Amino acid sequence: MLVRVLLSGLCGLVFVVGAGASAYAQSGFDRPGGDYARFTVSSGDPAACAARCDRDSRCRAWTFSYPGTASLGGSNAATCWLKSQVKSVVQNPCCVAGVKGAGLIEARPGPIEYSIDRYGGDYRHFDMKADQDVNACKQACEGENRCRAWTYVRAGYGSQAPRCYLKDKIKPPRRRPCCMSGVIR
Repeated sequence: MLVRVLLSGLCGLVFVVGAGASAYAQSGFDRPGGDYARFTVSSGDPAACAARCDRDSRCRAWTFSYPGTASLGGSNAATCWLKSQVKSVVQNPCCVAGVKGAGLIEARPGPIEYSIDRYGGDYRHFDMKADQDVNACKQACEGENRCRAWTYVRAGYGSQAPRCYLKDKIKPPRRRPCCMSGVIR
């Protein structure tokens, strides 16, 4: 009997740990539905949305929308939706979605550095078309011998269009939710 109780408790612990390991914020995803509140995020940082959900007893999940991707009262400001239910995620580049208590985990450095600005070292920049994404900026850098690094700035952070900065110097990374960067050579 004691063994059965211990095994039952151990199985429950494994389930809880396993469920917690998969709970994190997902960049490029939305959780439609279950909204009970929304507000603008003046910093444009999805971490502010995660923190607000953590402090609200009613909140179970959240979705953050980058500036220029969703409308709140006619503006194109960054927006946070607090949710009373944990709905399924749907792929959508506009957003970052998470559950209460998971916080915000940024993608690891790699070919594309998420929420990283490599400020300075620019030799040229250009506005991008609305249908172009971060990969178009990366490819522009790869196509120029002079380019050593790049930074893609999302629409709504200083400009209505996304903007690509090509750099002939590699500058240190700075965390900024507006941007995605990379080093080529």
